[in-house]
Amino acid sequence: MTTSAHHGSDTRGRSPATTGIQKRVLAGGSVGQFIEFYDFTLYGLSAVTLAGLFFPGESQLASMLSTFATFGVAFFVRPLGGLFFGALGDRIGRRKVLATTLLTIGTATALIGVLPTYATIGAAAPALLVLCRLAQGFSAGGESVGAPAFVFEHAPLDRRGFWLCLTISATALPSVVGGTLLFVLSQLLSPEAFTSYGWRIPFLLALPLAFIGLWIRSRTEESPAFQQVLRNAERREHSPVREAFRENKVRMLQVVFVMGLTALGFYFLSGYFVSYLQDSGLSRESSLLANAVAMLLYAVLLPVGGLVGDRVGRKPMLVAGSLALVVLAVPSFSLVTSGSLGLALLGQALFVLGLTTYGGGCYAFFVEVFTTRTRFTSAAVSYNVAYAAFGGTAPFVGTYLVGTTGLAAAPGWYMGAAATVVLVLLVTTRVPETRQRVDVEVVR
Repeated sequence: MTTSAHHGSDTRGRSPATTGIQKRVLAGGSVGQFIEFYDFTLYGLSAVTLAGLFFPGESQLASMLSTFATFGVAFFVRPLGGLFFGALGDRIGRRKVLATTLLTIGTATALIGVLPTYATIGAAAPALLVLCRLAQGFSAGGESVGAPAFVFEHAPLDRRGFWLCLTISATALPSVVGGTLLFVLSQLLSPEAFTSYGWRIPFLLALPLAFIGLWIRSRTEESPAFQQVLRNAERREHSPVREAFRENKVRMLQVVFVMGLTALGFYFLSGYFVSYLQDSGLSRESSLLANAVAMLLYAVLLPVGGLVGDRVGRKPMLVAGSLALVVLAVPSFSLVTSGSLGLALLGQALFVLGLTTYGGGCYAFFVEVFTTRTRFTSAAVSYNVAYAAFGGTAPFVGTYLVGTTGLAAAPGWYMGAAATVVLVLLVTTRVPETRQRVDVEVVR
């Protein structure tokens, strides 16, 4: 049960000074989000190269579809990972679970960097690539929600939106870092050398990054809210999964739609636009540069959206953001496919503006709407279903729509239609305002 009572702020509504533990939780959450999305965005950025190495002998369209289908495979096991790690995290704590998920993601990503190609071992190469993607997806199902939930439970009440969006903004940086690495490597190496070993280097860096994240997280502790839940032993449910589905069915469905829109938009931006730009006539270097600039803008604007959400509430940001995406989706995609670097930058910037406005509400909403006792399970299942259904399919659907309709801006119509559906749901259904909610059981 939740209430809108102010908890954790002083009598003037301001939160006390941030502690060392809180800062380390914020840093650890951001590093975890960076590593999780580093794999997913790096795969999208490298799609053209991977298509030729692991799915040769097909037409360019067929190779790209196969590559993006493998991209999507990881998303379809994320709900299973969310269910497994979410229930575990609600029972034994967030820290232990997040150590496991982070290390698994880092290891699986690094393994992609040492995989032999189709030319070396034949059909076993794409099979091993799929296995690595499955391991990444299963662990990401826990990491993607566990880290924000952990940060949320430590965050000052009046800055939850800012803290959550600051954590999530780290998901944009992998595109900047990965895109920059691939750009530099493509400039330093010959095309043959890049195809042979250059593309592997960014994947191999995931493992040392994971160890840095583990070190930071080892110096944190469970939140007071979760410790209180553990102390209330007589009120604990044997199965967080049963309790989540019994008490939160409607809220979980709302989160699927709310997070589905941001998942679709984010993976168009981070996992599809680079290939999209190359198909429109820009060079690989120009495509990487344009997308890196767009993702850096996303990382800067998203915390601003969180700050605004802390002042005006989550629902106004959701409505404003979805409306902006309805209006901007098709023009943005049309500009992106113009073949001009300047117009491609403008198109992505407009798209980012809509996404970060929406993000100023959705990233706090999806953990705030649930109580501490089943937050990890409820949020993990609904969030990962959304990302599987909408985020994981975005590059594949985008490529398919362009290939079958011949319209370069066809994915923009898909994005605009999705935003319209969510806007209608926000306006016509009882999506709650969650700003400054606290758990009654924790306050007692």
